Amino acid sequence: MSRKNNYTKLDHTFVVCAYKESKYLRKCIDSLLKQQDKEHILIATATINDYIRDVADEYGIRLYENPAEPGIAGDWNFAYAQADTPLVTIAHQDDIYDSDYLQSMLDAFNSVSNPILAHSAYYEIRNGKKVYTNRLLRIKKMLLLPQVPKIFWNSVFLRRRSLSLGCAICCPSVTYVKDRLPEEPFETGCKADLDWQAWERFSKLKGAFCYVSRPIMGHRVHEESETSHVIGENNGRTSEDYEMYRRFWPKPIADILIKFYEKGQDSNSL
Repeated sequence: MSRKNNYTKLDHTFVVCAYKESKYLRKCIDSLLKQQDKEHILIATATINDYIRDVADEYGIRLYENPAEPGIAGDWNFAYAQADTPLVTIAHQDDIYDSDYLQSMLDAFNSVSNPILAHSAYYEIRNGKKVYTNRLLRIKKMLLLPQVPKIFWNSVFLRRRSLSLGCAICCPSVTYVKDRLPEEPFETGCKADLDWQAWERFSKLKGAFCYVSRPIMGHRVHEESETSHVIGENNGRTSEDYEMYRRFWPKPIADILIKFYEKGQDSNSL
């Protein structure tokens, strides 16, 4: 494989978004330490507490406190800003990353000349067990099929067609190329679909959406997750989902698609 770039682990930072007192925070950090030295792992939080301080001290990891009120977009933007390397992954505190995650991202970036971001397939963690296939994962895999061949990574048309049917890109699986993206990549005012909203904006840029089709990170599904909270609050994400469909489709088609997409929310519950 010919190299188009020369990114190494020194060009990358994991920033862990910590919130309150997650019992999974150590598992997340342990998975990062298997592939990156601690000097390139940070913790960012808007809910500073003794538990997070103790974990940071235990691992010798730098801790950054966001002075703003907690909020998903603000928390992610703050975490993103703390990395002074060209590449950054915003690691969610409940998730885990396989030992080859970072090297797979670097290999993808180095195989194309103008990368914007890289993302991967993922498995779910339910009740402590890894789940590699269910209805939601099969649907997302199908939506991302056009992005599997590397020759299509630069296609604005194909990635927008994938995104037009749903948000198949798993947010914690994404590594960003900072100089290709805004200083604040996530827009406030959106609770559930701020990642889909970001992908839609970034999808218009010229360059590569790199995709590693192997599941190399695990997304934990549990009752305390923010996604589960939003879905449970008066079906809070349905209106945001509909707004996203309207960015791609005329109203009659969006009205049909939202009915199918609502059913997929059930896969976020245990």
